[in-house]
Amino acid sequence: MSERMVLAIPSNGRGGLEGERSEHFGHCDCFTLVEVIDGRIESVESVENPPHQHGGCMQSVRLLTSRGVNTLVVAGMGARPLAAFQAAGITVLFENETPSVGATVDLVANGVLEVMDARRTCQGHH
Repeated sequence: MSERMVLAIPSNGRGGLEGERSEHFGHCDCFTLVEVIDGRIESVESVENPPHQHGGCMQSVRLLTSRGVNTLVVAGMGARPLAAFQAAGITVLFENETPSVGATVDLVANGVLEVMDARRTCQGHH
């Protein structure tokens, strides 16, 4: 049986593997979605992030869940969306130093990122 991951990375501009990561998932321009099967990248697409209004982070949770995402890498997020992603079965990984989407995908593939927990959430976002 093959191992399949649909990875989402908040991105600036048009995203893509050459794109720049966004610092905060709720305010990103788009999400770069990377399908990885048995360690190989099978597809890459960018999906526009809904406008960030009151409850805007929850719109992103619904969007990524509907696209089959099972792993998300963020540099920051509030406790409420973190709990919603966890409830939806999406693993949220924390990484706040790597600026490019492609290099972040490599970190995920190498298994070096830690699962995000409440200690790392943004305090102004519930």
